[in-house]
Amino acid sequence: MSHLLIKNARIINEGTELVGDIHIHKERIAKIDRHISLAPELRYQEIEADGAVLLPGVIDAHVHFRDPGLTYKGDIASESRAAVSGGVTSFMDMPNTIPNTITVEALEEKYKIAAANSVANYSFFMGLTRDNMEEALKLGTEDVCGLTDDGLYFDENHSLLCNNHPYLEKLFARTGHLVALHSEDEAIMANNYAKARQTFGDAIPPHFHSIIRDELACLSSTKSLIGLSKRFNNRLHVLHISTGAEGLLFEAIPPGDNKRITSEVCVHHLVFTTDDYARLGNKIKWNPSVKPTGNPDVLLKALLDHQIDMVATDHAPHSWQEKEGIYDQVKPGGPMIQHSLIMLLEFYHDKKLTLTQLAEKTSHRVADVYKIKERGFIREGYFADLVLVDLNSPWQITEDSLRYKCKWSPLVGNRVRSRVKNDAGQWGGGF
Repeated sequence: MSHLLIKNARIINEGTELVGDIHIHKERIAKIDRHISLAPELRYQEIEADGAVLLPGVIDAHVHFRDPGLTYKGDIASESRAAVSGGVTSFMDMPNTIPNTITVEALEEKYKIAAANSVANYSFFMGLTRDNMEEALKLGTEDVCGLTDDGLYFDENHSLLCNNHPYLEKLFARTGHLVALHSEDEAIMANNYAKARQTFGDAIPPHFHSIIRDELACLSSTKSLIGLSKRFNNRLHVLHISTGAEGLLFEAIPPGDNKRITSEVCVHHLVFTTDDYARLGNKIKWNPSVKPTGNPDVLLKALLDHQIDMVATDHAPHSWQEKEGIYDQVKPGGPMIQHSLIMLLEFYHDKKLTLTQLAEKTSHRVADVYKIKERGFIREGYFADLVLVDLNSPWQITEDSLRYKCKWSPLVGNRVRSRVKNDAGQWGGGF
């Protein structure tokens, strides 16, 4: 059925709210109005929203879907279904698969896998290593969403590219791509780790992860990285900002302006703090680590003040066996994409952000920064990437409700107040 009519929805878009209808035809928004009537001969499907909130589908600019090579943790089919069930209609996947996405051939293979298996829209990052700059620069800006080191080991001495300024100077001088970087100071972390090993040996407790990968490691690296990028005026995007003071380093430039240095905050850095280690232990081991109480409030303010530009998840499923054991064996990362929108709506219920701000930071701004055409907004002629949400439907997140292949989540047991009502729209295609 090529025609769909959504009736009586609270349409949230570009700072406004309209109670009305949306006509969708062949995956695109044909009309938006307070009242739309379609001719019966069109044989359309009708969804009665009954006052539920209609948002632009979430665009998650930072995921690890593990396909190819690590599909025992998750794959593009399973994780894209989890995404869509939670209101995420587009994703951008990182290169730390097997093989790493550091060649044009590996990138093309991922696009083929997604074309055959994804139920959401997709794009991919090209990975950066010490030896593949020339290969990465073969790609046009329309071929990938960006270049990144996230999840890769840059060389045998450094895992993070942010600590190799000579390489970055060469890269920044040559590329017009958005360069998305993980930012932590490895020297500071190495010193903290050595102290922890002296104290605990192999038995470093879970909460020490946030002492090893502390606030100073983030702040020092990001401050240096911003200074370097300003010299070249390139498009730098700093991934998963976790420290409040770090978020305040960015310029407060409103959406719509040509902001060259951008950043994201992940849902888990807004939701969890070091206080949660006592309850959740290794389930909340991430790189960068969750930070002490107070940081989420500053991060949220920096997000709403336009210093931080968007929300992502860094969705990174692992098998449960990989989250157990001694400190050095436990893998950092966890699944978040199915519940990212639902958890952000908790901030709406707590009057910490508005629905229009939520749409801006999960859809509009992502489309702007990554230059995604005809997505991220509810506009006539645009793709109908939409999510319908019931704001008054309390429920508890359970293991049975998880769509992830790994079948666990640090959010199991949480009670939430909103529910994705239905998948209103058609997805699945590159952008």
